[in-house]
Amino acid sequence: MVFAALQILPIFPSDNVANMASVAALMVVWWITEALPLAATALLPLILFPVLGITSGTEVAAVYMNSTIFLFIGGFVLALSMQRWNLHTRIALRVIGWFHGSAMYMLLGFMVTSAFLSMWISNTATATMLLPIGLAVYARAAEQLTERDKQRLLTAMMLGIAYSCSIGGTATLIGTPPNLAMQRIFLITFPDAADISFAQWLLFALPLSITLLLITWLIIASRYTGRRFTALRFSTSELHQLSHKAMSYEEKVVTIVFSLTAFCWMFRQDIVIGSMTLPGWSNLFENASLVNDGTIAIAAALVLFMIPSRNRQDHSRLADSDTISQLPWNIVLLFGGGFALAKGFTASGLSEYIGQQFVDMQNLDPLALLAGISAIVIFLTEVTSNTATSQILLPVVASVAKQIEVNPLLLMLPVTLSASMAFMMPVATPPNAIVFASGHLHIRDMIKTGLIINLVAIVLITLHTWIIGTTVFDIDIATMPAWAK
Repeated sequence: MVFAALQILPIFPSDNVANMASVAALMVVWWITEALPLAATALLPLILFPVLGITSGTEVAAVYMNSTIFLFIGGFVLALSMQRWNLHTRIALRVIGWFHGSAMYMLLGFMVTSAFLSMWISNTATATMLLPIGLAVYARAAEQLTERDKQRLLTAMMLGIAYSCSIGGTATLIGTPPNLAMQRIFLITFPDAADISFAQWLLFALPLSITLLLITWLIIASRYTGRRFTALRFSTSELHQLSHKAMSYEEKVVTIVFSLTAFCWMFRQDIVIGSMTLPGWSNLFENASLVNDGTIAIAAALVLFMIPSRNRQDHSRLADSDTISQLPWNIVLLFGGGFALAKGFTASGLSEYIGQQFVDMQNLDPLALLAGISAIVIFLTEVTSNTATSQILLPVVASVAKQIEVNPLLLMLPVTLSASMAFMMPVATPPNAIVFASGHLHIRDMIKTGLIINLVAIVLITLHTWIIGTTVFDIDIATMPAWAK
């Protein structure tokens, strides 16, 4: 009905714009209602764009496979290799072992671990791995607690693991799907702009991730493990013992490959901090400037596929055919659908049309505009997929920015960050759903605590984009960059 209505109503300046609006509306409705699997809905542009004359089948198909997709695939191969050889468990136990002596510090240990792992591997995988570890540690600590404090500690740990997975994922480009979606949609919409590198995003998002993680810890701790909480004498010597076991050959190699990959991502391009410039390694070789983060990710994945395992029970390689089958191809297709949507917005003229409807927004106070955008996205993501939400809204805010003549990054950055900041509902993010499905958490606790953190996130994202984002991405508030015109 929505598709037909937009085709019939005389509200668009051309048939091409009307056709694109109809396809976009249909995909939004199907993504929100999940009438079809999200990945299946993402395939609609392959059929409808050529049929409706928006763009050719060849052009739209090419959008589904690009350097951002390969960055995601390579990063996931690294993550699956870490999981296969239990390197992620070692990291988790080691970090948790550093924080002991009280319930508050134990909670901080789990949150730091969740956030760090989520920077590099799937939020879903991190939450799935840490949930049983958290329950095991809780069971040992609960022996000293009253019935009231047992539930409070359990609630604190469940919320801490879920929320820190989402917060940590925002710090790196590969940490969560909206970050990768933003990188690619920005390049599709503004092909003359400089690519957003791994290091640049880390420099921008990591301070926000750390700040919000600490505030979230304080909020959860004050609500559930505060002054009235039973004194806890808890030692993590067992965890220390497990985490200090001798590393296997496979763990050592995966650690080396992972470390080298992270180094290459972070120092590929020049890092500019004020007047100081840290030169990137891409300046050392004639053709190194042609290498991007996706190239590095795939190179690391291929290395893992080449190196044999010494495990007597598993004579394959560090990554094998099972690794390929475990890749989340549904997310790859969902990415592709979002990128195709962005391509259609630009090619059809719908982006320009939408932007023209918001010309009056140029009179709004910029900080109020950023706060409003962050609030809308955060509360919308409570009931929709964060990947789908970011892929729908990023082309829209990019076109709005062009019309009101502000740097598009000023609006696209808060949309991207906000898409990962839904903390109220179990359906908002996979980590929320995983801890809620454990049966140890009341939904009222998630809603009440999540609402507070949502509001904090709106303020932090607004101020962080305004202060740090403008510096890292060289955004002049008063000037429209040439690549955006």
